[in-house]
Amino acid sequence: MWKDFFYFSRKERRGVILLFALIVIVCVSFWVIPPRTAPDTFEEGHFQAEYDSFANSLRLAQRPSQKYARYDKRKQSTPIHYISFDPNEADSVCFAQLGLPGWMIKNIISYRTKGGRFRKKEDFAKIYGLTTEQYTILEPYISIASTESPSSDSLSVFAHSHPKDSFPKTIKYELGTLVDLNGADTTQLKMIPGIGSSIAKMIVGYRKQLGGFYDVGQLQEIRLRTDKLAEWFVVDCDSIEKLPINKMGIDALRKHPYINFYQAKVMVEHRKKRGNIQNLSELCLYEEFASTDIERLGYYVRFD
Repeated sequence: MWKDFFYFSRKERRGVILLFALIVIVCVSFWVIPPRTAPDTFEEGHFQAEYDSFANSLRLAQRPSQKYARYDKRKQSTPIHYISFDPNEADSVCFAQLGLPGWMIKNIISYRTKGGRFRKKEDFAKIYGLTTEQYTILEPYISIASTESPSSDSLSVFAHSHPKDSFPKTIKYELGTLVDLNGADTTQLKMIPGIGSSIAKMIVGYRKQLGGFYDVGQLQEIRLRTDKLAEWFVVDCDSIEKLPINKMGIDALRKHPYINFYQAKVMVEHRKKRGNIQNLSELCLYEEFASTDIERLGYYVRFD
């Protein structure tokens, strides 16, 4: 009975014998023929050279370019100082002091060279690359003069101007006349030799931003030459409009030319943590306030 399971026909026996022979041949070949190994193409020197090249590429990618390195160095060496400026007249040094990068300053100068003008403050916000935060900080300091061309006499008081040829045929004060810098309107200012319509408007506009002048020398902040104007002015400091700094928020404080965004923020935070400011000496501990800032702010704040 069991023999039936192991019975093979002649063809089946030949197949079994052939299969057995193939198995024997394969086994003998593994034993006789040595295993074939892949050629050793690895070269340590070649690998090291490729590794060094890759490492150098990573270091170059992480290292800032020379262009931006020069800009970062310049940015660190130029302290930010917010002052009133006319974007149609300010030079590259003034823009750098305001914290603008070199490439943006170059674009502004190029725009003006081609005949472009900023006619209102909002035009300055359209400068390519200027962020909303930067414009918000600079906006209180933008002072755009009238598009009216200054008269020949008015050019004489600019630091970069040419000597005047003649005065316009208008009534002028006699030498020795004194004018209150905080009380004179544009009509009175134009009666001073060397002052025309444009400069009179600049003085009144800046006086309004400050709340009044405490010294004739402040006219230098709007690029006027005080050596020719000082003999015509007296200053009534009692008429200066002072800021109630304990009642004002950040936005209201930073509108003053002598208070930037960070200083306004310090004032508000100081009030929240320590109560109302009683004296400006309390702000001397903050790095945002230099001694010159404290000195000139003393004319413009009150503590009620």
